[in-house]
Amino acid sequence: MSLITIMGLERLSHSVPIAPPPFRLVSRYLRPLALPITLLAIWELLAHAGVADARFVPPLEAVVARGIAEFGDGGLGFNLLASLQRDLIGFACGSVAGIALGLAIGFSRIIERLLGPVLLVHRQIALFAWVPLISMWFGGGEAGKVVFIALAAFQPALINTWQGVSGIPRSYRELADVLTFGWFEFAWIIAIPGALPQIFTGLHSALIYAWTATVGAELLLNIAPGLGGRMNEGQHLFHMDLLLLCILLLGGVGVVFNVVAGALEHRLLRWRIP
Repeated sequence: MSLITIMGLERLSHSVPIAPPPFRLVSRYLRPLALPITLLAIWELLAHAGVADARFVPPLEAVVARGIAEFGDGGLGFNLLASLQRDLIGFACGSVAGIALGLAIGFSRIIERLLGPVLLVHRQIALFAWVPLISMWFGGGEAGKVVFIALAAFQPALINTWQGVSGIPRSYRELADVLTFGWFEFAWIIAIPGALPQIFTGLHSALIYAWTATVGAELLLNIAPGLGGRMNEGQHLFHMDLLLLCILLLGGVGVVFNVVAGALEHRLLRWRIP
């Protein structure tokens, strides 16, 4: 075999990616499911072995049957859509306000000195401590719920945007001075693109916080269509299958939000040099 042939084969081996073995791909996707599947198996075992009272721990097939019945008549689907609509409206309002204020604080030392101590105090107050005040100001209806969800999304969006803009290296600012960039050019060309990873991290967290707050608002404020209202129904009527079904749905939607947000963040930040 000639030297040219050997060099060509070596170059080909470096240029063509080697696909991982199929079992490695399968294990990569199944590994995160190992713990949930194990917990479901333990749940089913305890329910059928008579160790746990079926009134408190109904078998998994009873929960599945309740889910089929609920989605079949459209009741639970309507409540799920109501919760999602409430969540996305609050998330949009809170994240937009958080990003806007975070940019303002990050770009202005004066605003940072004025609002920094207030925001530090605000971070120490538990989210659910605002429920009585929100219910007094906005009522326990739809407006109060959306405000509560927006407040949950506001904090991570604000903090991460603020840190992202404040963390722009000094060398970038000096480069902007050398290029005689104005404030708008510096913000649009250098600062905001440089802060995008932190901003997306804040939006990712805000999405999860907003979904958690959606359930809290529906449980603590006035009863309205939503998963929280159906959980209240399951608690008061002692329908454990309905209560557990709602909990599983909440976890499933949270996982979907997390996966979608992570995929969007990865795709939108592909331009970054690792």
